[in-house]
Amino acid sequence: MLAIDTNIVVRYLTGDHAEQSARARALIDRQDVFISLTVVLESEWVLRSVYAFSAQRVAEALRAFAGLPRVTVEDPARLALALDRAAEGMDFADALHLGAASGCEAMLTFDRDFVRTAKTAGGMAVRPA
Repeated sequence: MLAIDTNIVVRYLTGDHAEQSARARALIDRQDVFISLTVVLESEWVLRSVYAFSAQRVAEALRAFAGLPRVTVEDPARLALALDRAAEGMDFADALHLGAASGCEAMLTFDRDFVRTAKTAGGMAVRPA
């Protein structure tokens, strides 16, 4: 199994570079690959900020990618929950952070939007610091 970087995920999902996108597709179609949550996080940011994907479109694209037969994702349950929370309006990075802290009493933050969206999403408490 080979680990892949953000640029391979993005090329696969966007098809924006003819040669590299074809190479990314060929690689993922024939080789078992691993994608870490840090690569997923960076891919989400690139798709949203550079390619102007909506949160919903990012979630759909990343779910489809993670569901490919030759793709293994680090902590798929945490990724699925983060994608669900992001689709409901929570920042994707915050959703991943919240999932990583699931064994804690609460998460403290200065980010008021995070506190608000976490209350809506339910689960672990997110409180102002």
